[in-house]
Amino acid sequence: GYMSGFGNEFSSEDPRCPGSLPEGQVKTLPGLLLLFIHYYFLINNPQVCPYGLYAEQLSGSAFTCPRPANKRSWLYRILPSVKHKPFTSVPCGDLTENWNEVEPDPNQLRWLPFTIPKTTEKKVDFVAGLHTLCGAGDAKSRNGIGVHVYTCNTSMVDRCFNNSDGDFLIVPQQGEILITTEFGKMMVEPNEICVIQQGMRFSVDVFGETRGYILEVYGAHFELPDLGPIGANGLANPRDFLCPVAWYEDRKVPTGYTVINKYQGKLFACQQDFSPFNVVAWHGNYTPYKYNLKNFMVINCVAFDHADPSIFTVLTAKSTRPGVAIADFVIFPPRWGVADHTFRPPYYHRNCMSEFMGLIKGHYEAKEEGFQPGGASLHSIMTPHGPDVDCFEKNSTAELKPQRVAEGTMAFMFESSFSMAVTKWGLHTCQKLDKNYYQCWEPLRSHFNPNWKPGKQ
Repeated sequence: GYMSGFGNEFSSEDPRCPGSLPEGQVKTLPGLLLLFIHYYFLINNPQVCPYGLYAEQLSGSAFTCPRPANKRSWLYRILPSVKHKPFTSVPCGDLTENWNEVEPDPNQLRWLPFTIPKTTEKKVDFVAGLHTLCGAGDAKSRNGIGVHVYTCNTSMVDRCFNNSDGDFLIVPQQGEILITTEFGKMMVEPNEICVIQQGMRFSVDVFGETRGYILEVYGAHFELPDLGPIGANGLANPRDFLCPVAWYEDRKVPTGYTVINKYQGKLFACQQDFSPFNVVAWHGNYTPYKYNLKNFMVINCVAFDHADPSIFTVLTAKSTRPGVAIADFVIFPPRWGVADHTFRPPYYHRNCMSEFMGLIKGHYEAKEEGFQPGGASLHSIMTPHGPDVDCFEKNSTAELKPQRVAEGTMAFMFESSFSMAVTKWGLHTCQKLDKNYYQCWEPLRSHFNPNWKPGKQ
């Protein structure tokens, strides 16, 4: 089950324990004329919680943040999360925040689909299957971004993950994932996304060979973009976001339950003898959530010319500069193309932002060959990019009649104001870098005609 809304004040309790939310107390005071006044008040942290639970607050913002930006939830759990053995450092694998492993590379970069390990060769769960492709900034200063892929084939068993550095926006590409969180469970399928916010513990179950992408942001939370002249409705509507309902397990793990903590770009692990998913009830506005990309209400040009891709923004993590994002999550969904006198595919471009693209399914309109589902591309700050030669030649002479664009396709972009560095794994170790990518533009030829006159096109 789910509750709908974005950033709402939610409340949920597992139906196995009705009344587990401390909804309030009744207090009686003597009033005027010897009458007694009864009043009812809510309390987050009662002296004794229902069912003998512990009250624990999870804060996603500073206490003194303005009310619209203040994020917190109260969790009522069987044992508090503080009950664990000390954290110790563990190997990070291919997860990194070292942006200086290799020399910078300003070239257009494209990756073939990332390899998913075979179950018959090696069992790899979500955490072991995390690989950092690129990023910038610093988790210590709470300002930056990381782009990762996950490739795995087995579920996490008696292990959970906790990101103390920032938020994870997870984009499944192959295989659904069942995410168990302290707030409840979410089933997330390809063409859906989910956000696990900073500090939330979660575990991932998979059902075969599984692959996807992750956008990590430090120091900010994702929010809906402002709509401006679009008005009150459009793009990703708040009612289409879903957060889980409370679910708990009261499970002892004598052999040890492992909590893996990403902290300052490194991994640490601690042991405890119980499941962390022991939250019987909770309330607040700081929750995990998911969204189905098919629900995006597309805005597009209906007369002429090409609108900028910012009209396809689903979520944004704002920087301190107005209108400039740490990262935007942008999609290129199925839609109608109707613009007259216009080259309809994406235009040739040099950008002051970094553009990382992935493909969930189908064929991306600007490069129908080479850019494959499960692969990726990175066009760094001011690196030229745009349609390949086949796309340009085809669409320069196409009949401009209304047509469906990107039918059966879902491409997306992580766009960032940071100049992202590529990791050693991304450039070398993964062995998926397409070194012939530049060749898709090599056949572009000059169409310049110095004798051109108006009306003789």
